[in-house]
Amino acid sequence: MRRRIITSAALGAAGLLALAACTAGEEGGTESRGDIKIWYSNNEVEIAWAEQMVEAWNADNPDEQIEAQEIPAGSSSEEVIGAAIAAGNAPCLVYNTSPAAVPQFERQGGLVNLSEFDDGDGYITERSGDVAEQYRSADGDFYQMPWKSNPVVIFYNKDLFAQAGLDPENPPLATHDEFLETSRTLVASGAVQHAIWPAPTSEFFQSWFDFYPLYAAQSGGRQLIEDGEATFDDENGQAVADFWATMYAEGLAGQEAYNGDAFADAQSAMSIVGPWAISVYGEDVNWGAVPVPTADGIDASETYTFSDAKNVGMFTACENQATAWDVLKFSTSEEQDGIWLEETGQMPLRQDLTETYADYFAANPAYEAFGDQANRVVEVPNVANSVEIWQEFRDRYSEAVIFGEGDTASFLSDAAEQANELAAE
Repeated sequence: MRRRIITSAALGAAGLLALAACTAGEEGGTESRGDIKIWYSNNEVEIAWAEQMVEAWNADNPDEQIEAQEIPAGSSSEEVIGAAIAAGNAPCLVYNTSPAAVPQFERQGGLVNLSEFDDGDGYITERSGDVAEQYRSADGDFYQMPWKSNPVVIFYNKDLFAQAGLDPENPPLATHDEFLETSRTLVASGAVQHAIWPAPTSEFFQSWFDFYPLYAAQSGGRQLIEDGEATFDDENGQAVADFWATMYAEGLAGQEAYNGDAFADAQSAMSIVGPWAISVYGEDVNWGAVPVPTADGIDASETYTFSDAKNVGMFTACENQATAWDVLKFSTSEEQDGIWLEETGQMPLRQDLTETYADYFAANPAYEAFGDQANRVVEVPNVANSVEIWQEFRDRYSEAVIFGEGDTASFLSDAAEQANELAAE
């Protein structure tokens, strides 16, 4: 639902036309005002939010109107955006910009440096707090507005846990060893085919929903790459790789792709999901939620996870960038973030989230843990060749961890070496 494919080949091909995008971008300016165009996601609840936001802005700004539409159809939104940058006809704002694609869009010359607005840095850091630092580019500036996240946790099926003789209210899932023993019990009971069934396919982004959340938790909130160097070839990465290798070797996780939703179909008892899962599974699965496990167990209040964020990009083809910046601030204001939370159940990347929207979380307690978790999220690193790095990582992970063809130590060292080379280009 939230996992959109970004094809590195498409982004690379679009990059060949970067000069066209740069030329088009020169027409814009951070002082120009007037009508603007925006794109938003084609998700039903996000459309509803976007339509009310546009209506509210247009009602008060007759001389600076927003023309809005869903992102045009394509194999992925990122491919569509990359092609629009190359053609020089990208909209002013896109409310569905993947952080993993930002380095490529930036390299194409397609993104406006938001830090160049007088209040750019101040607005972003005041709204998002420390989390915002993960979204700075190599030059220290912001080329994306941190917008919203879907921090991932473990959903589990209480009925299947009870069927397997496990405590459905306090399941032993906090440590790697507990998770493994619980998984063995689930499978041995015949309640499920596999305890958990993350997608075992080779798309680069799949590691965001198996290895990366557990690594974020195990490492205390480290990104895959920091200061230009891979971080994961250490005891933390080894612990996570060995955990998943054991899950696959013992058949506790599925090596074959499932045609459908294994958790919804009760073929697995657990899934790694974000807050969107509450509305998807809420009436069909008697679910519970716990943080992702770590080797020794960490209190939920200290556990990090993957953010699964989407941000907002401003594009250089935009002629009226001053208006676009005002719209960007309006759409991420406290009022609009509150409407976003109500409409979608996704977490605005806003500091003091649970305090700011205390009434919402009191009325919707199922979302409160996600609101708290949103303060401790890890993003994909904002580095050169981001997609290529993740693809190389996934290829080696699949071979060594999912299919057991090689040892995990070699996988980690080889993947780290390749990541360092790609990040340095």
